[in-house]
Amino acid sequence: MKTLLDMRGIVTVLNTPFTDEDTLDLPGLRVNVRNAIDAGVAGFLVPALASETGKLTEAERLQLVETVVTETEGRVPVIGGASSPDAKERHRLARRYTELGCAGILANIPFENETAYRNAVLDLASTRPGFLMLQDWDPSGYGLPIPLIVRLFEEIDEFRCLKIEVIPAGVKYSEVLAATSGCLHVSGGWAVTQMIEGLDRGVHAFMPTGMHRIYTRIYALYADGCRDEACALFNKVAPVLAFSNQHLDISIHFFKRLLHAQGVYATPRVRDPILPFDAVHERQANEHIKRVMALEEELTG
Repeated sequence: MKTLLDMRGIVTVLNTPFTDEDTLDLPGLRVNVRNAIDAGVAGFLVPALASETGKLTEAERLQLVETVVTETEGRVPVIGGASSPDAKERHRLARRYTELGCAGILANIPFENETAYRNAVLDLASTRPGFLMLQDWDPSGYGLPIPLIVRLFEEIDEFRCLKIEVIPAGVKYSEVLAATSGCLHVSGGWAVTQMIEGLDRGVHAFMPTGMHRIYTRIYALYADGCRDEACALFNKVAPVLAFSNQHLDISIHFFKRLLHAQGVYATPRVRDPILPFDAVHERQANEHIKRVMALEEELTG
């Protein structure tokens, strides 16, 4: 089975597919996983914010994870998203995900103070995951203090990965990598609009949703030393990212519509509460979907 050492490139965050009856569309999820593996992704994260995790029951979360672990058959690592405001639920999910075969666990832990945060990390580490990835999520600020990140990395063996989603992400990528001598695995998440900058700064992996083949090609071009070609391809999807990444809810709406248009998900259904997607959004989304599908056809042609 592949592990953290192989997790370089695109780690796809899977949107949760729903049927018209608002149940999980597990066949659609399996197709999405297979397509992403065929495109060359380095792993999966499920469920996470883009999976509408706050609207899923615990049973649904376990179903999603079990389905993805089974479908990957160990070809790439699966990270189980155990984020929850409730510490007992985080612990319970982390333990179950590990039992189901996840290579690692991700958690977004509410930050109150350093002592409470450290204790919460220790609690998750006690479940003995293959590795623990902390989500440094702060859409309006700089997130976790870097000295705390370094201290946790030095003290807790399970903490090997950090997903950075802060403002500004670029500077923090560099500061964290420098402070840990490049030994802490760093991923870029919501700031995938800064993908080229992240690559320039030495980020190990990126965690977007959808557009598997485009993202993996950008990463592969850059890794092969073809930075100009990577930038040119990235620039072709920059308008798509500018539209979809204006808000997490808009991203969920858009990428589910893309997956539906590609014949992967049976419906583009989302769960409430979520920001509305009005007629202007629909028109622009359809334009961007055509752009993405034409580009992916070009890459596979």
